[in-house]
Amino acid sequence: MVAEIGGKAPKFSLNGTGGRSYSLDEYLGSPLVLAFYPEDFSPVCTAQLNAYSKASPDFATLEAVVLGISPQSIESHDAFAKRVGITFPLLADTDKGVARSYGVLGPLGFYRRSVFVVDKEGFVRFAHRSRAGLTYRPSAQLIDVIRSL
Repeated sequence: MVAEIGGKAPKFSLNGTGGRSYSLDEYLGSPLVLAFYPEDFSPVCTAQLNAYSKASPDFATLEAVVLGISPQSIESHDAFAKRVGITFPLLADTDKGVARSYGVLGPLGFYRRSVFVVDKEGFVRFAHRSRAGLTYRPSAQLIDVIRSL
């Protein structure tokens, strides 16, 4: 089953930055933004995650949490977060199992830049799966979705 708007968000538990694991269940009760991105240190991914980091106060005002998810290792995520200044956790989906459950893998098994907003009850309320991956959903759009919940 793949994540769809109005359906339950697929559960996950992944290791991430900060030396801990993160699961969908721990964020029930708060809006959650799941930002799937193809690769640490790539130009578009850097721009996207920087934009979401700069909007962290706006997400926090709405009690929303942002998590970045990609297939690189925790070591890569730690280096990326430190060098670029990412302010939210980055999770390592090294086997791409979470990407599969959210339907964000392209035809060759590569991550598609995608973003989901999950409401307080764990239902998907917004989903965007990019085809080319050269653009991303702006923070303001995600904040508007969260405000409308």
